[in-house]
Amino acid sequence: MTSGTTQQPNWRYCGGQIKLWREEAGVARQALAEEAGYDYEYVKSMECGRRRPTLRLLQVADQLCGARGKLLAGHEFLKPEPFPARSQEYMELEAEAIAVHDYSLALIQGVLQTREYATALIGASCPPLDDETIEERVRARLARQESLRRRTGTVYGFIIHEAALRANVRGREVMRQQLLHLLAVGELRNVSIQALPFASAPPIALGGPLVLLQTKEHEHYGYVEGQETGALYADPDKLNALTQRHGMIRMQALNVEESARFIRKVAEER
Repeated sequence: MTSGTTQQPNWRYCGGQIKLWREEAGVARQALAEEAGYDYEYVKSMECGRRRPTLRLLQVADQLCGARGKLLAGHEFLKPEPFPARSQEYMELEAEAIAVHDYSLALIQGVLQTREYATALIGASCPPLDDETIEERVRARLARQESLRRRTGTVYGFIIHEAALRANVRGREVMRQQLLHLLAVGELRNVSIQALPFASAPPIALGGPLVLLQTKEHEHYGYVEGQETGALYADPDKLNALTQRHGMIRMQALNVEESARFIRKVAEER
């Protein structure tokens, strides 16, 4: 995962290079910090790999230490990943899938989110993410939505628990626009959106979100994600269990037309 406190090899390597060049040039850490406009401990964290070295620090260090672009070149390898590590393998499969069936309990699925909704969620990550990572994650999340319209031969089926529809993410207006966005996306001929009301939700629906997908090679996968983990399954027994679970949830969900009316009603209550 990419966060303000998680060490990564590229952070450590780049930070170590800054320190080596700085010491070779006889530049004190405090001097580098003052020139870059950072405090001493912030620069120390970047040199030790606890924080991702910023473009500003690389530019200043490169100039002060006479690196002639060698430090600045490291910025290309520090760009944040578009998705958390736990979900990258799933995202690769989703991009090539011919069928995606996605159930969500507490949050609107990422591929259905508006920019405001996605920014609110990603921006509230804990530990906090830096601004560049937030923007990259939001950009990547919105880019996924293009597949809904571009890949018309792919079937997308979404089931959304009422808890997600009524959650308060950055205020009433953001949620109202998010719900109206669901109605618009639901009109695409390859997309179905079903609401699962509190009144009809089976207990098994409280177990958390799950995704079933099929690739163009007709391989089947199941994906289950938690707050800090993501598990991708291809084992037939596990897939069978997830498929049965999804089927039970889908049987209790409203049909597409009823769901649209239900979502519109919730939006009007905002």
